[in-house]
Amino acid sequence: MGWGFFELRTDQPLVDLRTTARPQVLITNLASIAIGFAMFSMSLVIPQVLQLPEETGYGLGQSLLTAGLVMAPSGLVMMALAPVSALVSRARGPKVTLMIGALIVAAGYGLNVVLMSEVWHFVLASCVIGAGIGFTYGAMPTLIMGAVPASETGAANALNTLMRSIGTSVASAVAGVVLAQMTTAFGGSRCRRRGVPDGARAGGRGGAAGVRHRGVHSATAGRGGGGRRGRGAAEAVGVGKV
Repeated sequence: MGWGFFELRTDQPLVDLRTTARPQVLITNLASIAIGFAMFSMSLVIPQVLQLPEETGYGLGQSLLTAGLVMAPSGLVMMALAPVSALVSRARGPKVTLMIGALIVAAGYGLNVVLMSEVWHFVLASCVIGAGIGFTYGAMPTLIMGAVPASETGAANALNTLMRSIGTSVASAVAGVVLAQMTTAFGGSRCRRRGVPDGARAGGRGGAAGVRHRGVHSATAGRGGGGRRGRGAAEAVGVGKV
């Protein structure tokens, strides 16, 4: 509170909070929290389900190496679709790109709610989620730059990056609490009995709903000329020139 009061009163604030309160900037930052939460939740839950023993009734008994290889394709998909995200932002505006990405992430979590019994299920779900994250992470900086003065783009994008980190931090805490609620003794150690599958499904539903909600709100925030301005920002920074 003290920092915010100081920033509002100084002539040269580190972060212009009045600019941050603009609808397009504010809602994009809230969407960044949701996307960061969705990305890190996947990284926390999927490896646990893959590595737990099959005797638990839901674990797949895979090695740490296998779990890493299952997660690797999502990063490749994210990189591969980043240029596509740029092209969509240039043609239709970054708001449309963010909405598409949020819906793809929601679809990936929807798949993970019903497909959790085979290794390829997790490969598919993580790749779909990675594709959506690739779209959204490319669109958010462009949305920010299209809504703030050129002199404030650095501070505004830095704050947006902080919002993503807040999302990942919250995901770490929430996932830990959910997965630790139900444990059982197994093989001399304590394993989750139903906490992982039930928690993963609950997280999938919540993550899908939250990401979809924030994506739609970001796409509809500040419609009055926002799409044209966003496309202008995309062209100004070379987005779409792949």
